[in-house]
Amino acid sequence: MERRFLADRGDAGHRIDRVLLRRLADVPGLSRTRVQAWVDAGHVRVGGAIVRKPSARVPPGATIAVSAMAGTRERRVPAPEAVPLTVLFEDDHLLAVDKPAGIVVHPSYKHPDGTLLNALLWHARGWPPGTRPGLVHRLDRDTSGVLLVAKTRAVHAALQRAMYAGRLEKRYLAVVHGRPIPPRGRIDEPLGRDLGDRRRVVTAATGRPSVTFYERLAASGRGARSISLVECRLGTGRMHQIRVHLASRGWPIVGDATYGLQPADAISTERPALARHALHAWRLAFPHPVTGVAMSLVSRVPDDVRRLLRAVGIDEATMERRARQLDSPASPRGR
Repeated sequence: MERRFLADRGDAGHRIDRVLLRRLADVPGLSRTRVQAWVDAGHVRVGGAIVRKPSARVPPGATIAVSAMAGTRERRVPAPEAVPLTVLFEDDHLLAVDKPAGIVVHPSYKHPDGTLLNALLWHARGWPPGTRPGLVHRLDRDTSGVLLVAKTRAVHAALQRAMYAGRLEKRYLAVVHGRPIPPRGRIDEPLGRDLGDRRRVVTAATGRPSVTFYERLAASGRGARSISLVECRLGTGRMHQIRVHLASRGWPIVGDATYGLQPADAISTERPALARHALHAWRLAFPHPVTGVAMSLVSRVPDDVRRLLRAVGIDEATMERRARQLDSPASPRGR
């Protein structure tokens, strides 16, 4: 059995044993000791070369392969499934899909089928030889929005390089408890796995550098009852980054059962309007990896988030005004 993947920004410069522990988190019973044993036995290759030191650092964009994963369960090869799929854009090189909340992106031990990848494999049945859907990035199960998919390894690698270089801009909309002050800023808090529960992420001085830029677009209510619509732009792309960063500032995302308020403290108006955390991957901008044309892909804010905004008294036109501002030729996109 072999697992293979490209090193992303979160992997670059870090120890290979820590990178594998993060990347193979779906492997039942995985431990750092077992990962280090694979490295010592020569079962790990980085950039085609065997590494034998768990402390070896991973270069950006390198291909990482792990073979002979003794003691792990064999994973099924993902199969095409006729799962509904909404395509926002498609050409011969890539496509972007509109992911609904509630669907898992990639098969795992607990979710072996019914995932977005299964839907993509069904969609790709008629693609020419040499093409196969490759996820460029991921979204949490309950996060909705635009997701980018490459059709070839070369395009996948080019889009990964664009992310490393900061040329792939991801903007999210979040509905949060509280009123962010200052209304615009940068959250620079290292993030790492919770040692007591690896499914959670925490701010930690020893974690990976993580940066989120935010801007409060609108707010409603006062004091503890305040609710705000916030736009976030990723400076890095860590697991649960926006959810943890906003919560660390006292602005947890509405409906976030992991990092948010306890149900007894939540506003009553959110319950009939939303059954998941109010985070939406709104816009994705990048230069096309083949043509160089500037791409701007937008996912319409879903109805459940719109109902929530109406319930708390935030004007939905705020999003349309922000969209026009971003689409303006004079817009400071790097802000």
